[in-house]
Amino acid sequence: MGIRLALGAQRGDVMWMILRERLHLGLMGVGIGITAALGLTRLLAGFLYGAVPAGAGTLGVSSTLLTAVALAASYLPARRATKVDPVVTLRVE
Repeated sequence: MGIRLALGAQRGDVMWMILRERLHLGLMGVGIGITAALGLTRLLAGFLYGAVPAGAGTLGVSSTLLTAVALAASYLPARRATKVDPVVTLRVE
């Protein structure tokens, strides 16, 4: 990230790039999780007496919550990456 800053990238652009990558990974995980949950719900409902499969509301709320947590968890590292001094980065590498 320091090299990008040294080449003239704006700090906001670097931060948005990091957050966008993390958001993409989070959404892929949520998509895989929803697919697995929908597939396994029918299987597990047969094993548990009286269990009701999760509805669309439950999956929607949990997906939104997990996406928000992924963004919140990546905000501080993204902010820290934008505060790197480009000169120090170029000397190290």
